[in-house]
Amino acid sequence: MKQKLSQLPSPALAGVIRERSVRAAIAEAQNCFYDGATMLDLHLSRLESTETEDLQQIIAGCKLPMLALYYPGSNVPTEEARTEALLRAVKAGAAGIDIQGYTYHLPSKSGFCGEDVYSFTKGNPREIVTDAAVIEQQCALIERVHGMGAEVLLSCHPGTVMSAEQVVELALFLEKRGPDIIKIVTTAKTEEDLAECLRGMLLLKKELKTPVSYHAGGAAGGPSRILNPLLGGHIAFCVDRFHADSTMEQLDLRTAATIVENMRKIR
Repeated sequence: MKQKLSQLPSPALAGVIRERSVRAAIAEAQNCFYDGATMLDLHLSRLESTETEDLQQIIAGCKLPMLALYYPGSNVPTEEARTEALLRAVKAGAAGIDIQGYTYHLPSKSGFCGEDVYSFTKGNPREIVTDAAVIEQQCALIERVHGMGAEVLLSCHPGTVMSAEQVVELALFLEKRGPDIIKIVTTAKTEEDLAECLRGMLLLKKELKTPVSYHAGGAAGGPSRILNPLLGGHIAFCVDRFHADSTMEQLDLRTAATIVENMRKIR
């Protein structure tokens, strides 16, 4: 049995896979393994097929535990279809799945739809759901995945500048749903925003029981992708080979692996 994602030594280095074919995905997984990844992050939406047999080939061909995610797109007609693809990945051997804060309520992907009663709901954040009925559905999905022997990463990309205290309140709000890992991505427009993001990571480490991956995007957010993992964040998402479908802001895997290894020597 592959190691649980939540129990990997922090920071885990996730090799991101956005390939089309089974063979290309396996090849990229091998590249990530040899260049220092300790887990893999498979984008199901990029694959030509997410049938169980194809996913089994990919996961069986990998030496590292796999996190499967499926961001919505035009090729998935419903939330139920997207969820079923993730469950097929679990059946195929994935160590865990990434569900988003807007799962079962797609309008929340683009902006906040609920009642503005929390500190973290200010500024029209994306991917945040406060509706009790939707949260109940997400909790049921998390329990189902746990019953299948896999873990759940609950991710939220508000896309706004947040204070450290707002991030902690949001993380505690998400933690109540029972995920195994929490991921939050805010925005840093200035160096002051970046410093606040780093402070947020230190507070999260103190306040949460659940492993957290937290960084900021935006003009000034780049350094947080490696600094926050060094400060206690659980996962750093990395690219082994950049291509047209890559998230260009993500870390280069070999560079990230070298930095983490050197910091361990210093410590």
